[in-house]
Amino acid sequence: MKTAKKLILASIVLPLILSTTSVFAHGGNEPQGPRGECRPGLDRDMMKELDLTASQKEQFKELRQANKEAMKEKFKDKQQADDAMRDAHFNKLNDLLLADKFDPAKATALAQEMANKQVERQVDMLSKQHKMLSILTPEQKAKFIELQKERMEDCADDMPRHHGKDRN
Repeated sequence: MKTAKKLILASIVLPLILSTTSVFAHGGNEPQGPRGECRPGLDRDMMKELDLTASQKEQFKELRQANKEAMKEKFKDKQQADDAMRDAHFNKLNDLLLADKFDPAKATALAQEMANKQVERQVDMLSKQHKMLSILTPEQKAKFIELQKERMEDCADDMPRHHGKDRN
């Protein structure tokens, strides 16, 4: 009976672990979706509508290049550390889930650890977005806000379609 419980638990945990491993493998970033994806931000299509100056275009290019170089440096020779971190996380998760008695304190600590990593990635992403948007003039920022509102309204209209439901 104990083995059966472990097998059932392992079959539930395995998809969670694989998805966590996938997130670690991609550095926490979601894969890029198709154009027209419903999320806020400054993409190339929106940049075209903001009538950027040549200087601004060059600044954006330099920022993107600097971010690209920083990412290469950050993940250079990092595979072994990621593997060790993933293995440690896997072991902690298994210890928690396969224990005879559930330990809420350990579960909270593990969940907090995962949440903290996500917060770090979000803050880093927001910092990069802030740097990019700081290149815009006040008029361009106002236009950016309007374009973003329009995009989100369009996305809200399309939302039932994305979830396979009709509004009617």
